[in-house]
Amino acid sequence: MDFKNKVVLITGASSGIGRESAIEFAKLGANIVLVSRTLEKLEQVAEELKKFNVTTFTCQCDVAKKDQVKEMSKIVLDKFDSVDILVNNAGFAIYGSVSDLSIEEIESQMETNYFGMVYCIKNFLPSMIDKKSGHIVNVASVAASFGLPGIASYCASKFAMLGFSEGLKHELKNTGVGITVVSPIMVRTNFFEHPSFEKMPKFSPTSLSSKTVAKAVLKAANSPRLEIIVPSVVRGAVWFKNTFPYLINPILGKAFQKQLDSAKKD
Repeated sequence: MDFKNKVVLITGASSGIGRESAIEFAKLGANIVLVSRTLEKLEQVAEELKKFNVTTFTCQCDVAKKDQVKEMSKIVLDKFDSVDILVNNAGFAIYGSVSDLSIEEIESQMETNYFGMVYCIKNFLPSMIDKKSGHIVNVASVAASFGLPGIASYCASKFAMLGFSEGLKHELKNTGVGITVVSPIMVRTNFFEHPSFEKMPKFSPTSLSSKTVAKAVLKAANSPRLEIIVPSVVRGAVWFKNTFPYLINPILGKAFQKQLDSAKKD
């Protein structure tokens, strides 16, 4: 897909992967709709995009609130008629065992990570189907394939994201609309600034830059594949886990449980 003059809407666009994706799309001439809860940060990103001479539009919206998403989509569609690429990137995690997290903390992750994606798709998909073109990019995580102690509720939201996307991909066959999930390993963003991660090591040596993942988002926006794992070598680990779960799950479970137990002791 040639991105020049295409309308790209990105949620969670005020920082990290969302911000970098906006920059990469703008470099290629796309018009950018920036969506996030924090208007001030969105305006800073919009200011950065001015040098690319593209149209930018900011919308303050909490995607966990379906009424806000409905209002945001109406404003966007009134201005642009349709969205060519929808990037569902907004998401966060709260670290802790299921027994220690409150129900509200577990719900909040599902509301933003999963239902936020659903709300956006439900509001923008009809116009894509009407014009028989468009692509949805859902930014998930390798946690969509590995259930891990300490982030069980986050994993659940990403499992749901991947499953929903796979089912929807079948439904969209022959409509002209595509859908692709981007599943990165750990990314160096403000994701880990949540207080629950205070006692955790912030980034591993293998963690990715936001720009690396943003380039995968651009690739996904023009891909027939269901899922792009970043880096691609990790696809082998997913295959091993699905093929030999009785070998892989105990190893991963022990490693992450040790980390969780250590965090509880501190």
